[in-house]
Amino acid sequence: MRKKQACIAVVDDQEEILFAAKLVLKKHFETVLTTSAPRQLYQFLAEQTVDVVLLDMNYRIGFEDGREGIHWLKEITAHSPHTCVILMTAFGKIETAVEGIKVGAFDYVLKPWENDKLLQTVENALAESRKRQKKPIDFASQKTYFIGQSPKIKQAYLMAEKVAKTDANVLLLGENGTGKFVFASHIHQHSNRKDQPFVHVDLGSLSENLFESELFGYARGAFTDAKVDTPGRFEAASGGTIFLDEIGNIPLHLQSKLLSVLQTKTVTRLGESKPRPLDVRIITATNIDIAAQVKKKHFREDLFYRINTMEITIPPLRERQGDIRAMAEFLLAQTGEKYNNAKLSFDAHNLEWLEKYPWPGNIREMENKIERAVILSDDNVILVSQLDIFDFTPTATTDESMLSDLEKNAIEKALAKHAGNISNTAEELGLSRAALYRRMEKYDLRP
Repeated sequence: MRKKQACIAVVDDQEEILFAAKLVLKKHFETVLTTSAPRQLYQFLAEQTVDVVLLDMNYRIGFEDGREGIHWLKEITAHSPHTCVILMTAFGKIETAVEGIKVGAFDYVLKPWENDKLLQTVENALAESRKRQKKPIDFASQKTYFIGQSPKIKQAYLMAEKVAKTDANVLLLGENGTGKFVFASHIHQHSNRKDQPFVHVDLGSLSENLFESELFGYARGAFTDAKVDTPGRFEAASGGTIFLDEIGNIPLHLQSKLLSVLQTKTVTRLGESKPRPLDVRIITATNIDIAAQVKKKHFREDLFYRINTMEITIPPLRERQGDIRAMAEFLLAQTGEKYNNAKLSFDAHNLEWLEKYPWPGNIREMENKIERAVILSDDNVILVSQLDIFDFTPTATTDESMLSDLEKNAIEKALAKHAGNISNTAEELGLSRAALYRRMEKYDLRP
């Protein structure tokens, strides 16, 4: 039997799992890479095109919540968008694997697996990876993300493109969901380092115990599970950019360790004494008022001045009124492509709701609500009721009579669609039966 020209990587902390997987996969695929150290994925992804990764969800004794697997799933996606990830999990941890699928995993397999099931899952993932490789992602193209025309966002992008040509440290400020990761990617892709690694680190998800080993790396024998010399994130980003997200969450006693790296431009692995030189551009981000944290002595002033040579504030969606409809259309088109439906459109009579809703979760919330609506939609028209943006407190500038008219219209349409069935109408509108009855009484509607 002829082997397929494909590269499959298997990552698991149990040698017997690696051996068994390689034994099965090597008969069918030309290249099978195995490792017990997930950080070696950086090397795999840098040296060859990896089509599929079989990824265990837990790597250290006592840490079995699957967070490590989710973290490495996000890292693979960020570094190699075409690579399909299959999560490996035990029967009792299926919920965690399902959560992984929600954030980008292709599928999951249970351990111990059935060989035929494993092979079929890998074959399916390989087919999907081949499709993705035909549509390469170009971060520098506006087609991959929406910029907009509001003055605040245009000013932010203008600053980003100016600073991109330098090696100055950048601090991105903004609420959750405003697009700080996209901004960091934009800066990297417009810099002279664009052909080098872009490494994203979510500092908010790193425990204090993992902080140094993850960022700075470690030598073999530095601690119990340190089986091989392993570079940290800073070394993985050598020549490129490291994006330290949620930097405001670092405990005060660890901030000095990060400051030392920024000041000396060197990193020392755990278990070693010799510093290693660094050539890396640093972008940081936070959603907290970090200047206020400095005044309260919760964030080091010297570290604050190190990271914000250039400070860029990304506006929340509610301050980009002129962009909301166009952004929603853009995200709907992307979601339609994901679900193989290019005919999707919004109900034109209800588009005002998109602009009146305050979007507390910003772009991330809009993405989630649009995807939910696409899933719920029975045809190609997305109704405002399916977007689940009914219940909110109007702002001082909101025209409440317009909101009432829109809400009444949406309820009338949903009642007609479900032939007056209260339960089905309430479910579609995202309301309880009691809340729906109150609104029907308010607008003098009958089932």
